[in-house]
Amino acid sequence: MKALFLHAHYDDYEFTASGTFELLRRRLGKSFAAKVVVCTDGRAGHHFRTREETGAMRLREQAAAALIGEFQFEQLRLPNGELPREACLRVTTDLLAALWKTIRDFEPDYLFCPPVASDPRAGIHVDHVAVATAVREVAYVINVPHAFTPEYPADETQSSPVKVPVIINTYDTYQFGENAHDLAIDVEESFEAICDMTWCHQSQITEWLPWVGRHKMHAPQTRDEWKNVLRERFLRQNRELGFKSQHAFEMFTVTAWGEVPTAKQLTRDFPPITPKFSNMKKLQQRLARWGGH
Repeated sequence: MKALFLHAHYDDYEFTASGTFELLRRRLGKSFAAKVVVCTDGRAGHHFRTREETGAMRLREQAAAALIGEFQFEQLRLPNGELPREACLRVTTDLLAALWKTIRDFEPDYLFCPPVASDPRAGIHVDHVAVATAVREVAYVINVPHAFTPEYPADETQSSPVKVPVIINTYDTYQFGENAHDLAIDVEESFEAICDMTWCHQSQITEWLPWVGRHKMHAPQTRDEWKNVLRERFLRQNRELGFKSQHAFEMFTVTAWGEVPTAKQLTRDFPPITPKFSNMKKLQQRLARWGGH
């Protein structure tokens, strides 16, 4: 299995899907290939470090997390080689082209990305929405070989088919009032690994997030302190979702943007899905309607 995670920022992966990827890696071993692509330069989110210092530090932190999680990591680069700028990402032809090439080059079975908010009252992060919208808009042309040859020249007389992945939305805590999910994955078994990977992002969890006040957290000084903070984050999320459990969960929503899977395929490929916290019956009906299964 090949899984591609596309998101806006350094640490978005660790906080939304790293536990599920870790379970897949443990179950499938060398048969599992994971790649994480960050779509902004990471230079904006800090309050006393310079933009250049922030970007360099966040890059180092993400590379350290990749070593622990054993996934490939790369920064998305636009056709001209530049990194998209954090805090003001927009859907442009260049962004679509860069995502198109990244997806086609890796040919994942599953692609994970943030959701698109449909309710104008929902809270959003501009970079998350841009990545989500761009993936949705480029999905249909993943297997269209001439879509972006002006940006990425190729022999237009010789084309090979490219796999279109199943596209899965991660859970987005920024979307107050809009969050929904199909699949709840119990990632308690990989909680310690999640803790290790998130702890790599210390400029965020010990400096930026406590300062900005967005996540109502104090600044942990040690991994043990962070472990307690992380546990409370998961428990708070459980309470918000009505999950009566002390375990850590990651949530996902299945889209029709790419290949439409069957419920049987998802049950086979994903780590154990927790039925009482998932919406499998409605999902199965939706997938059957979309795919004619």
